[in-house]
Amino acid sequence: MWRNIIKLSSSSVVPAAPLSRLLHVGQRASLTKTFSFRHVELFAELTGDTNPLHVDPAYASTTSFETPIVHGVLINGLISAVLGTKMPGPGCVFLHQEIRFLAPLYVGEEVLAEAEVLKIKMAFAFISVRCSVKDKVVMEGEVMVMMPEEHKK
Repeated sequence: MWRNIIKLSSSSVVPAAPLSRLLHVGQRASLTKTFSFRHVELFAELTGDTNPLHVDPAYASTTSFETPIVHGVLINGLISAVLGTKMPGPGCVFLHQEIRFLAPLYVGEEVLAEAEVLKIKMAFAFISVRCSVKDKVVMEGEVMVMMPEEHKK
C-alpha cells in the first residue's frame, strides 16, 4: 500500500498513478538494415559459418540463387535487435522462437524487421516477427520473451 503513495512534502501526500503495463497487445516496433558483403564476411568469421553460398560469389553463381545470400541467422539477429532495443527493450530475455525462411535475402537489399505483440501472459510476451524486402517476406515467425521488470507491472 505505501508503495502507491508519494510524499510531496511533510504536510501533503497524493496517490501515485496506478501501475500499468508498458507493453500492450498490438504494439509494434521495427528497424531497417542493409547488409553489405563485409557484414556477411564478418559474420562468417565470427561464427565459422563459411558456407560458400554466403561468402563466395563464384560458387553462389553456380546455384539457383546466382549471388551470395545473407545468413538466415544474421537476418534473425535483426529481430533480436528490435526486441532488445525497442520492444520490449533492454532487459528482455529471448526464450523461444519458431521461424521460417520463405525467400533469400541478397547482399545489398534493404530489409525491414518488424515485431507485433500478440499476447501477454504474466511476465511473458508472445510476439509475431517478420523480415521483408518490399513485398518479399524473407523470414517470419513467432517468439516468446520474458519482459523486463518495469514491463511486468
